[in-house]
Amino acid sequence: MHFQKSLPRLPVPELAKTGERYLKAIRPLISNDQYKTAEQRTHNFLNKEGKVLQESLVTLDKRNKHTSYISEYWYDLYLRDRSPLPVNYNPLIVFVNDSRPEYNNQLVRSTNMLISAVRFMLSLRDQILEPEVYHLNPKKSDTQLFRTVTGMLPEALSWYGAYLFKAFPLDMSQFVGLFGATRIPCSTKDKIFRDPKSKHVVVQKNGNFYIFDVLDANGNLISPLEMLGNLSKIIKDNAPKAEHPLGILTTQNRDEWAKQRDYLEAGGNSEALNKIDSAIFNLVLDDDDINDDKHKILRKYLHDDGLNRWFDKSFSLIVTRDGVAGINFEHSWGDGVAVLRFFQDIYAETTKNPFIHPDSKPSDSNITVRKLEFKLDDKIKQWIDDAKKEYKTWCGSLSIDYILYEGLNKGDCKKYKVSPDCIMQLGFQAAHHLLKGSFVGTYESCSTSAFKHGRTETMRPCTEKTKAFCETLHANKSSVEDLRGLLQECSSVHTELVKQAAMGQGFDRHMFALMKIAEENNLPRPEIFDSYEYKYLNKSILSTSTLSSPSVLAGGFGPVAKEGFGIGYSAFPDKLGAAVTSYKSHNDSTQFIEALHKSFIDITKVLSG
Repeated sequence: MHFQKSLPRLPVPELAKTGERYLKAIRPLISNDQYKTAEQRTHNFLNKEGKVLQESLVTLDKRNKHTSYISEYWYDLYLRDRSPLPVNYNPLIVFVNDSRPEYNNQLVRSTNMLISAVRFMLSLRDQILEPEVYHLNPKKSDTQLFRTVTGMLPEALSWYGAYLFKAFPLDMSQFVGLFGATRIPCSTKDKIFRDPKSKHVVVQKNGNFYIFDVLDANGNLISPLEMLGNLSKIIKDNAPKAEHPLGILTTQNRDEWAKQRDYLEAGGNSEALNKIDSAIFNLVLDDDDINDDKHKILRKYLHDDGLNRWFDKSFSLIVTRDGVAGINFEHSWGDGVAVLRFFQDIYAETTKNPFIHPDSKPSDSNITVRKLEFKLDDKIKQWIDDAKKEYKTWCGSLSIDYILYEGLNKGDCKKYKVSPDCIMQLGFQAAHHLLKGSFVGTYESCSTSAFKHGRTETMRPCTEKTKAFCETLHANKSSVEDLRGLLQECSSVHTELVKQAAMGQGFDRHMFALMKIAEENNLPRPEIFDSYEYKYLNKSILSTSTLSSPSVLAGGFGPVAKEGFGIGYSAFPDKLGAAVTSYKSHNDSTQFIEALHKSFIDITKVLSG
């Protein structure tokens, strides 16, 4: 937390600039007549209610210098939503396998990951976890000199020291949300429960729950062989599959689950539920193999059958019988920056300096595993049976597919002097235009963690330039040179928009905060927020997000709109990859992947001439 005190605050953008940026984002999506109406409506808002709301927001922001103007509103948005967590909110990230096959054994890999995860947590608790820093030029700043100099500076000045190295410390306030935490369902608005002194983990196998302490009475990590012994006992436990797996209840509408949970607690299950809530995290041992089936990976880590899951936990580390590991995380408490840092650190340690080896022998002493028992009456059993059927139907309605395109990679994009992110986003626009002949609300998540309590900003990749490129490309009337010129323009605009969003100069969060200010102060709801154009822009038909790292095999999430696509993507050093989800009643992810493949080929031809 060394840089936390001196982190800059998330700026409240100027109202006029937000108006300009908003109009630019809706321009490619609507007709000329619709745009004229939208322009008039926006100017009315900027000159009337917008001014009053902006003043209130600026005043509120000045009163709360310990946080950002968006933080509380954003937590509230997540916690009030009543939609089920899996598919709608919880994303997945899957680890690359260990290059040594013998370390991908389920017991060996899950023990190593458990040890490294708890070590990460202890370093966070002891305030010795190295701060997360974005290095503009790693060769110059990701050095011992940087650490020494910034480490010697007082906390109130430390950020400025880093800035002189062209390095940007990131907000670390979300990291505490990783451990000992659970989202508890409550009527109308959920709450986040945290136990900062938690000593145990919860392990799920076959729908059963087990717990054991990973820290001793003094708060120190138990030995690796004791850890191995406890997990070995769970893996060898021949208890049958849970006839009524309680975890399935976490797949439901939040109000429904809140009522059921209250009933469960009143029926003598509060202590067992508290053990799950307060556990450092949830380790899930699945009893099946992936066998390098990418479709199976995406389904398993996004939703699975829900019988061996607890989607409310801050995160679940899931390891299959053949040692494929990944994370499914609850999204309200934090974003990709905290999860990815944790993910990368434990991957690095387990693959380079593991504590357990294939020939390690589990310790028989200090085995403290116990199985959690629940009191379930007929009413609860019926709820479980109903939830199973409902969830199975819902997951069956999903269409999931992926692409790994080797004709272009990150390096190629840089060689052609275009942004790899722009190329991928342009591919999504071209694929959608090819399939549907239209341009739609597109959401690209961009982190604002360079600011104190920053969360995310929306970057709008569907621009007038991307529209012009797609229409020209599909009209088949222009030369490669003309198309290349348009593509370069797309990249320039895209890069500028990403920069604006990362620097807190987007417009989406600002407009959302202005809407919340009107609500909070019982002011009439401005017309702009119920307008056709605002709703059309904010219906995220293409919802996209990227997490790039050598330790990430795959990442993804569900569609945000019933008619939309959820697209998790990465520009890898050797290829471009994307996982696409949609609902079968509206779209076919495989068709989208085919259109995307064609679009990538077209873009490659334009780039390479």
